[in-house]
Amino acid sequence: MKRTLLLPLLLVTTAPAFAQSLERRVEAVYAEAPVGTRFGLVVLDEKGKEIVAIHPDGRFMPASNTKMFTTAAAYASLSGLDRPDGTGGAAVRIEGGDVILEGHGDARLSSAKDCAVDCLATLADAVAAKTRRVRHVIGDDTAFPDQRWSPGMSWNNIPGRYGTGVSALTLDDNELVIEVTPGTLGAAPRVLLPIDYFTIQNHAVTVAGAERKLGYDRDINSRVLRLTGTIGVDAKPDPLRVGIDDPAQYAAWRFRELLAARGVKVTGAVSARHRALTPGDDPEARKGAPAVRPPVQAALARLTPPPLAEDVVRINKESQNLHAELLMRRVGARRGSGSIADGVAEVEAMLAAAGVPRTAWDLSDGSGMSSYNRAAPRGTATMLRWIAAQPWGPAWRASLPVGGVDGTLARRFKGTLLEGKVFAKTGTLNATNALSGYLVAKSGRTLTFSTFANDVPADASATKYLDAALVAVAEGN
Repeated sequence: MKRTLLLPLLLVTTAPAFAQSLERRVEAVYAEAPVGTRFGLVVLDEKGKEIVAIHPDGRFMPASNTKMFTTAAAYASLSGLDRPDGTGGAAVRIEGGDVILEGHGDARLSSAKDCAVDCLATLADAVAAKTRRVRHVIGDDTAFPDQRWSPGMSWNNIPGRYGTGVSALTLDDNELVIEVTPGTLGAAPRVLLPIDYFTIQNHAVTVAGAERKLGYDRDINSRVLRLTGTIGVDAKPDPLRVGIDDPAQYAAWRFRELLAARGVKVTGAVSARHRALTPGDDPEARKGAPAVRPPVQAALARLTPPPLAEDVVRINKESQNLHAELLMRRVGARRGSGSIADGVAEVEAMLAAAGVPRTAWDLSDGSGMSSYNRAAPRGTATMLRWIAAQPWGPAWRASLPVGGVDGTLARRFKGTLLEGKVFAKTGTLNATNALSGYLVAKSGRTLTFSTFANDVPADASATKYLDAALVAVAEGN
């Protein structure tokens, strides 16, 4: 009789003790991190009960964990993500002798020689079949307001691929790949530009050895690229990926080259057509009135890109910033003008449906490059549990990197019990690391988690502490 009374008592008293013991193990891992690092972690079981909660409502910079909010909002608000993208494709039309190359938010338009799908050459062929002489070539990205960079993004990221300009008319990921190879010892390296878009000021030097310590910079909206640093005479090829500040103008410039190759004479100039951001692009300023969108013009030819679901995989697996920013604007176009604010409003509607408190997040972009973004572990984990219960939840989860297997987690969790059993979005920014998603514990149970590290001292990383803490959680469950 006493045993049957004591057993429930034992269960009641030991369960909290187990949770406290697990939290202490996690906190012991965090204690090994560089002094000043601030951690947050929430782990939920299959029923949504918190197994671990360390600073659960703290507000952290989420870095690229922001992409989870953006891609989930796309699944929640856009229909037909698994079908060919019939709304975002680029188009071309002829207007009074001018060629107008229009973008509608597709991130995958390509000018590569081996392009097979979503190719700029297809639109050039359409113009060449229609005429042999045009006046101006104009890149039109007015489908979205001109917000090439998000609020809170560091200006020093702009010259590189991670901070390239965002435009409704995007070509080749809005980056130019430049090959730099060693010269003779003491001389400048050789620079190979695939097309003569940038002017190179080459201040780099070839030195002994095999190390590459090259850097590059340019002024915003300048096409003069300064190359600095050193490259070893035995260094292996490693291309530089330079961002494009005016993607619409670049796409038009590249289109002119394709037209010329097809015998179409261009007599005028290459330019871009933008739409300035106005108060009408903010859903708060509109106060319920619909945004004014540019009229749809008849096209000579229009592309139909692959399904957006394929791009969601690239965004989450590779942490592709530009594609995430364009997806946020595509989400916003459903509500209004395609502004960042419209996209954030759609995210807010999704999070409200998921039961995430408004105090648990703030977003200023779709990729996580903004230092203004904030997310709480508890709110993020709540969103992840809600996603798992949606009809599209399995497809979205399949877009996440897998520990020790692929994407940005390919080199993490190898040799641990979580190799192949953690499915999560990474995040890295100045003084910030993040990881949120799902893991399969030692018991076989699937747990939901969200963890952040902020204020990480310079030249340090907290990823190994985030990973070690999750391994400890998996071992204890």
